[in-house]
Amino acid sequence: MSAAVETFAVGDAQVNGHGSKLNGSTTQVNGASNAQLNGSSQLNGSGQLNGSASTQSSLWDAQFLPPPLVLEDRARALKVQSRLSGLVICGATLSRVGETFSRELERGLRQLPSSLQMENTYVPELPDGTEEGVFLALDLGGTNFRVLLLELSSGQLVREKVKQYHISDSLRLGPGEDLFNFLADCVQDFLHCEGMEDHELSLGFTFSFPMRQHSISSGELLTWTKSFCCSGMRGVDVAALLQRCLDARGLRVTVQVLLNDTTGTLVAGARLDPDVGIAVIMGTGSNGCYVERAERVSHWEAAHDRVRDVVVDIEWGAFGDNGCLDFLRTEFDREVDNNSLLATSFTFEKYIGGKYLGEVLRVTLSALARDGLFPAAPAELTSAHLSMFEEESCAGGWVRTVAALREACGADISRADALVAQHVARVISNRAAQLVSVCIAQLLRRMGRARVAVAVDGSVFKRHPRIQLLMHKYIALLAPHHPFTLLGAEDGSGKGSALTAAIAARVAARNSSLASA
Repeated sequence: MSAAVETFAVGDAQVNGHGSKLNGSTTQVNGASNAQLNGSSQLNGSGQLNGSASTQSSLWDAQFLPPPLVLEDRARALKVQSRLSGLVICGATLSRVGETFSRELERGLRQLPSSLQMENTYVPELPDGTEEGVFLALDLGGTNFRVLLLELSSGQLVREKVKQYHISDSLRLGPGEDLFNFLADCVQDFLHCEGMEDHELSLGFTFSFPMRQHSISSGELLTWTKSFCCSGMRGVDVAALLQRCLDARGLRVTVQVLLNDTTGTLVAGARLDPDVGIAVIMGTGSNGCYVERAERVSHWEAAHDRVRDVVVDIEWGAFGDNGCLDFLRTEFDREVDNNSLLATSFTFEKYIGGKYLGEVLRVTLSALARDGLFPAAPAELTSAHLSMFEEESCAGGWVRTVAALREACGADISRADALVAQHVARVISNRAAQLVSVCIAQLLRRMGRARVAVAVDGSVFKRHPRIQLLMHKYIALLAPHHPFTLLGAEDGSGKGSALTAAIAARVAARNSSLASA
């Protein structure tokens, strides 16, 4: 994947880069003045599209709609589309999501009740090419834990060593002290293998869980996510706990920086493009962060008189947990939420995260099966299935989709059934792209810069065949006068952590020099 993709111009917007044909149909969307879905003059067979009361959307509004389902059985196609209408977001409803996001964002910055945490990361600046030295980075966020050694010269990475360690179920679900002692053991093992146990090193700790930060090097865990649920961590400063465990082993390692993978992606992206001001994770979960003016941030627990800008961690996975997005929720979303380990939490993430997209697909096809519109309910589907259905749909195929559905459903699957499943995947993917895009668009409007590069990392962004193009299209439609670039950033949780430690060291040295002057 290329490091950067050119800004999408609105002009003649087309669906996923192709023209008017879909599965052999000449039906037009996104630009047709009198577009009809399967011969009907109404959208999805009804006058409702998740908030739109008009049967004839404006040209702008219509550009957000996915292409229609085209089947030889037109009655079935219309019934399927009507059943899925709640998952289809028109431009007007998407604008409402954007307004809600901006309102929640502002409330979070002012420390008022909000579903957006808007956490001050205390990262005051981004790489400027002067970063120097050797740094350790720790990356904790999944079942595998990484220790990295990175050497920087004039902001460039000149040496990198990485070692991966597996975290057992007993450590992920046991006492927090046991987990952090294990992390320190891994650091000691890594330094021993490198012959560096006696070296004095600064460390950047990527801790990819929601936390309340007190400074650039301290913060408390708010809640465990993913597959972690360690006890005894309430009110514990995770950086200080790691430091104690390192000190107990006689290691000359100082925890210089505490951050999450989203902030790390922003920092790593800024090394590639100095215009980076927003970072987004689109993987198993999803989150965003951006550079905010320090004067707009209410939560400060450290001196900041010399700070002009600061990175704010939005934690948008929980957007809507307070009910502000209930107008988007469908029966499918409610079922996915009820089946999840963290019911009533991470509302937004369940619309866009790779952990949940496959389940939304399974639940929706199961509902169609109950209505006699699909052969049988799938036992299990993952985001990999959704991406594969989309990939084959882009190529005009259906054979692999049939094979996967036969295995998942335990029933005979026809070409028409495969096209239905591909359409459902398309609608779910379209909604995910829209919801991420509207958040990015609101940030672009807020920042008001001449150009902003958006650093993006995560498996959904990298592997889904349509997501990048859809994001370009929707961001451009929602923020038409704000030039942007989507930048594929790699390993923010590793390289970004070390770079942030280098930035912290540079800022500390500069402040010390100013204080002594």
